[in-house]
Amino acid sequence: MSEVIATPLMSKPKLRWACRRGMLELDVLLAPFVEEGYDALSEQQKVDFERLLACDDPDLFAWFMGHNRSEDAAVQALIELIVNRVRV
Repeated sequence: MSEVIATPLMSKPKLRWACRRGMLELDVLLAPFVEEGYDALSEQQKVDFERLLACDDPDLFAWFMGHNRSEDAAVQALIELIVNRVRV
């Protein structure tokens, strides 16, 4: 029988630090989301968000600007959620 070991989620301070990127455009999208929208995510979405933060800045920029789409459906769904929050 295989046992699933859950990886603990990042703390809020670590998330804030991980949202500090090399591009201001990404900082402006990610940092406010962590403060205002992250807590409302499901546990799985929080895991997916951490995967999103592990992606390279050029990929994130292309996805957020709509130039490309992530091949990971869960990451793409979070990108759309974040972008739609900004458009409101």
